[in-house]
Order: sequence, then C-alpha cells, then structure tokens
Amino acid sequence: MPKIDDIFRPEAPPLVVAEIAQAHDGSLGTAHAYIDAAARAGAGAVKFQTHMADAESSPGEPWRVKFSQQDATRQDYWRRMEFTAEQWAGLKQHAEDKKLVFLSSPFSLKAVALLESLGMPAWKVASGEVTNALLLDAMLATGKPVLLSSGMSTLAELDAAVKRIKAAKSRVAVMQCTTSYPCPPEKTGLNLVTEFAQRFACPAGLSDHSGTLFPSLAAVTLGARVIEVHLVFSRECFGPDASSSLTVDELATLVRGVDAIHRMRQTPVDKTHLAEGLPELRRIFGQSLVAARDLPAGTVLAKEHLTCKKPGTGIPAGEWEKWAGKKLLVAVPAGSFLKPEQFS
Repeated sequence: MPKIDDIFRPEAPPLVVAEIAQAHDGSLGTAHAYIDAAARAGAGAVKFQTHMADAESSPGEPWRVKFSQQDATRQDYWRRMEFTAEQWAGLKQHAEDKKLVFLSSPFSLKAVALLESLGMPAWKVASGEVTNALLLDAMLATGKPVLLSSGMSTLAELDAAVKRIKAAKSRVAVMQCTTSYPCPPEKTGLNLVTEFAQRFACPAGLSDHSGTLFPSLAAVTLGARVIEVHLVFSRECFGPDASSSLTVDELATLVRGVDAIHRMRQTPVDKTHLAEGLPELRRIFGQSLVAARDLPAGTVLAKEHLTCKKPGTGIPAGEWEKWAGKKLLVAVPAGSFLKPEQFS
C-alpha cells in the first residue's frame, strides 16, 4: 500500500493523488464510488475536501463561478457538500480497504479537529489557506507532514509558510499549482517544480488543473514526488471542476506513465554497455565490406573499390579506412564479402 512517506523517499514511486473535491456533489454514495474508481485506476491516494459551512463560511461569501442552480449562496453549497463525522470515517475506511492513502483538505479549525480524530496521515493545505496561520498552526500541532499547494501564493508567502512548517519540525512538500480552470500549458509553471525543490530543500510536486495528462507526466520527468489531479467520471458531469479533471481511464493511463517514468529515472543506462550487450543484433543489422566490382589479385584497395552489405559478419564497413592501401593476394569477384586473409 502506498504511504505518505513515499513522497520523501526518492527511490519510491511518486504518489499519485486522485482529488475528488466536490465531484460527489454532496452524495455519499457517489463519494464512495469515486474511491472505487480511483483504486481501479491505480492511484496511490484519494483526496477530498472537508467543508463545514457554518465553521468556514458566511452568507456573504461570493461565488468563484455561479454554477449551482439549487444553492442560493456559496455557504449553502458548502452545506450541501458536508458529511457527518461517521460518514467521513466510513470514507476513510473504504479508501484504506482499497489500499489508498486517504486525505482531505480542511477549511476550518473544526474540520482539522474532525480529520485529526480520524487519524489523517498528512495535511493537504489548499491554495487559499497557505497564509492562514491559525489554520496552519492547528495542523502543525499534530506533527503530521504537510503538502502545501501554491496556487494563490507569492514566493514570499510560500517562504513564510515553509519556514513556519519547518520550525514546527514537520516535513513538507511544496506543490506547484496554478489557479486556473482549466489551466493552459503556458500557465502550468513546470519550472517551479525544480525551483521549489531547490528553494525549499524539500520534495516538490504538481497539483494540476489542466484536464490532461501532459503536465503531470512532464513534472515527474523533472523529479516531482507527488502528483495531484482532479478525477471525474465524465467531463460532462456537473460541478465546477469537471473541465479541469481527468476521467478514470485517463487517470489509469497517467498512473502507468508515472510508474514508467519513475523506473526510467531510477535506472540510468550505460550506453556502451547496452550496445555491447547486443552482439547478435549488431551482426544482423551491421554491414560488411563488399567488392563493388571484380578486383584482380594485386589490387591496392581504395574507397572506389568498395560497397557494403548486410549482415555485419565480415570486415565492418566502418573500418574501411583501416584496409585502404592494402594489397589483395587473390582475385575477389564483384559482390563478394572481403575477408582479412585475402590481404597481404
């Protein structure tokens, strides 16, 4: 079973997190169905968002995008996304039964307390909460690792948050994130994956909202240790993140790609050793020196006397200069492979 610790062990495969967010639209059954789908796709973790409307919001909270026809206010929407403590416990147990790491981002002090009571293995700090020292301190008090999203943060704000986390002796991974739905390639910020790893001396990752495989695969090639993508059954589904999400089949392809790229990065190849280990293929695909025309005995071999043909079982074509100027002891008919014993 994947573990949060994998993020901090370079030899382990990167952790692929399937972000469910509000894709369940308040349906507990759908939330459980997404856990099954993430497991089938091979994700290492599943992540939700724990919203408690009265603890985190107010009637005056504006909409990012007014997408819901049934919720009069944003607070009403958060209320519809709530689950009880028992329901959250059931979701966590289901995820662990499916060998998934269970994560959920808290958006209130009350949510931190609830999730801690369930035994969160780590905290995923949402982009809008990076500067929320009150919320961050509540998470840090648990001593758990922190996955810090950076979508709405300046470098100075990230510096302050990472400093705070490290001062609390918690491990941290910083994830490049662009708050754009869907995020175009030009705003992905792949450069920040390596820059964050160097700047903060910690694992870096990517929280992607492009709705495609490409940014995540590229980020893993650059050394990302954690990848988070939104998951949706279909991009035709209702919800604010559908256009920025991967389908289940796409997530499965991403998981395979991440694993393949990790194995490539973990096993550097010695080019000479690799080639020298293919002697039979080198003979089959190589070419040998061949007489381009009838060559009488006594011919002093020159380039115009030569052509080359497969297989590479004779004098290698690449060594013709070594044989130039040598005299033939015997006549060689056109089209015949030259042999070392034919020369003086």
